Amino acid sequence: MPANLFASCKSRLQACAHNLLQYHGQEQHATKRVLLLAGIGTVCMPLYYLIWHHYFPQEYESVPLRALGIALCMLGLFARRYRPRILHAYLLLTLSYVLPFFFTYMFLMNHASGVWGESLLIALVLLFHFETALALQAYLAGTLAACLAASLMGESATLLSKAALQQLPIHMFTMAVLSVAKISRHMLAQEKLAGLGAGLASVAHELRTPLSSVNANVRGLLRMVGTGICRSGEEKLGAIDALARIQFEVRHMNHMIDLFLLSASAVRQNLRAVETLPMHAMVDSMLQRYPFVSDAQKHQVAVELRSDFQFAGQSELAVVVLLNLLRNALKAIQRAGKGRVRIIVDGQHQPPRLLFIDTGCGIAPHHLPLIFQRFYSYPAHNGSGIGLALCQDILRAWNGGIRCVTREQAYAIFILEFPPSQHQRGKSCIFPSMPTRL
Repeated sequence: MPANLFASCKSRLQACAHNLLQYHGQEQHATKRVLLLAGIGTVCMPLYYLIWHHYFPQEYESVPLRALGIALCMLGLFARRYRPRILHAYLLLTLSYVLPFFFTYMFLMNHASGVWGESLLIALVLLFHFETALALQAYLAGTLAACLAASLMGESATLLSKAALQQLPIHMFTMAVLSVAKISRHMLAQEKLAGLGAGLASVAHELRTPLSSVNANVRGLLRMVGTGICRSGEEKLGAIDALARIQFEVRHMNHMIDLFLLSASAVRQNLRAVETLPMHAMVDSMLQRYPFVSDAQKHQVAVELRSDFQFAGQSELAVVVLLNLLRNALKAIQRAGKGRVRIIVDGQHQPPRLLFIDTGCGIAPHHLPLIFQRFYSYPAHNGSGIGLALCQDILRAWNGGIRCVTREQAYAIFILEFPPSQHQRGKSCIFPSMPTRL
């Protein structure tokens, strides 16, 4: 069962990555753009012939040139059937003719009129929405061919006129701006893909480790059942320990799934405060739900109630925040091989606050400004990198805040501050073995 679950998760991640790459594949993207160009050209070529010939007559119009353009565009409607090489050759030919050649030729044959000057500029904008190298090839080929054809038709004077030549710096500027904008979009897309890749890597890492542990424990139990052992007390304790470990890993995976789902939520209203909650009860609820691996680990955590207070929030989100902070504190103790965790409920302070204190490995000064950034984790692969970022989002949605005070190799204190409430209670219960104040 766990092996099948692991294989299923792995196959789904691979399928997701494959679909992502296929969606962003260059061939599919180019095909869609060819279809768009073909549709626009097939409709606009005859439509604007009617406009410029009958409604707003121009000096020069050519039915054969438009008919050739329509034929080329109609061929593009079957672009999905073309092989990549044929598609590329067709796209280069059609772009060269339909955009720079046709519009430049009509611009020159109409003696550099304002209508065709603006039309040519729009054609260049459309051209440079395609791949920059392809657009430059089409521009050079189409423009040179149009200039040559216009010269042969006796329009050399128009070609060298001020009205025509002053279009060149405008065209150069337009092409440069569009090329830079395209590079910026490409860089943004790469950043998005990199972020998605980091997220998928975090998912894979967070699920692979507990699934491997579940798989190993189940194999051990199956061997015990298959050989008919578990007769001695030690073997029974081993079986119970394996079952407890499975339960821990399953609860850990559920917690990580909750974190990923909450972090992926784009609707800020999902985090808004909807109820008034007592902090001490939330801490107790968190401790009951946390999957401690042993009694020894549980005894590493102590709660100090200085004064309870109430805050506006959501109970499930509050438990998620506390679970994440306790998990990070216990990890710090495990890495340091020493220390303990104190959770202090301090409603007497203004504003009311909750403190998570661990005397583990602490945080290095150069890492401290980064710990609340999404997908940042230290050491590498030490977690998903979304827990503290999510905690900060939740606290901000409740008009509160979270910050960290730390000393490397000594301690880390996460301070959660909440807006003052009118319903604070004055109970105080201080454990004698703990310091009474920070």
